[in-house]
Amino acid sequence: MKEFLRELIIACCAFFLFSAIPALAQTTPEELSKESIAACVASESTKPTSQMVIDKVEKAAALLRKEGKAAFPKFKGKDSEFIFAGTYIWIHDMAGMMHMHPIMYKMEGKSCIELKDANGKFVYIALNEVAKSKGAGWVDFMWPKPGEKTPSLKVGYAKLVEVEGDDLVVCSGIYGMPPEEVQKLVK
Repeated sequence: MKEFLRELIIACCAFFLFSAIPALAQTTPEELSKESIAACVASESTKPTSQMVIDKVEKAAALLRKEGKAAFPKFKGKDSEFIFAGTYIWIHDMAGMMHMHPIMYKMEGKSCIELKDANGKFVYIALNEVAKSKGAGWVDFMWPKPGEKTPSLKVGYAKLVEVEGDDLVVCSGIYGMPPEEVQKLVK
């Protein structure tokens, strides 16, 4: 009986240990954010084009239609194909609630509708307006590059997508595009 109890205790301990290892190995939101920032910075040598951004947003929208919100983790971390050319995909809804942001994970679950850029533009209202009125389109605004604090000119592409009954806005953007090219996209 003593031997049986000893083996049972060892088996229970082993089960607990091996069950806990995957949970302990999971990446935290902060670590994913750091990985995502590093991936953005590392990919900056590739200059994004407007077509590249449109293609990534379309691919992200297709993935969301296929897998739903369960696909959100695929947009984060060092191995995400949706972190590219110094930029990334983010997803919010028509009420301005952030659903997924690979860099600023603390925004997730919070309303961004009242956020203004450095020039006072309501960024998420503008992105939602173009997505709702045109289905997809471009908006210019000031936003810090990943890993920086000072805002830079960014032009964001926003696409309206229905996912699991919710209207989500899938976005990506380009930093450092010449202002005259930004104006062509926005118009």
